[in-house]
Amino acid sequence: MFLMLMISSIIMLISFITMFISSILSKKSFCDREKNSPFECGFDPKSSARLPFSLHFFLIAIIFLIFDVEIALLLPMILIMNYSNMFSWLLVSIFFILILLIGLYHEWNQGALNWAT
Repeated sequence: MFLMLMISSIIMLISFITMFISSILSKKSFCDREKNSPFECGFDPKSSARLPFSLHFFLIAIIFLIFDVEIALLLPMILIMNYSNMFSWLLVSIFFILILLIGLYHEWNQGALNWAT
C-alpha cells in the first residue's frame, strides 16, 4: 500500500514538474503586429491569408468516419454468428442495425446529407 502511494506521488510530482517547465517555456517573449501577421516582410496583406472553412465538408467527414467505424463493427458479427446463440446474435444485430438506420434517418432529416445546401 505504501509502495503504491509512493509510486503514484512520484508520478504526479514528475507530471507537475513537466507541466510547469512546459508552461514556462511556452511563454511568448515578444508579440507585435508584424509577428502576428501572416506576412513578415512589412507589407500589409491584400486579402486574408485564412480562407473560411465550410462546415459542410467537416460534417460530411464526421458522418463518413461514424459510418466507417460502424461498418467495422458490423463485419465481426458475421464471424461470430457460428459461435454464439442464434437468438441473441439476431437480437443484437437487429438492434445495432436499427440504431444505424435511425442515425441515418436523423442525418437525412436534418439535411446533413444534402450536398447542394
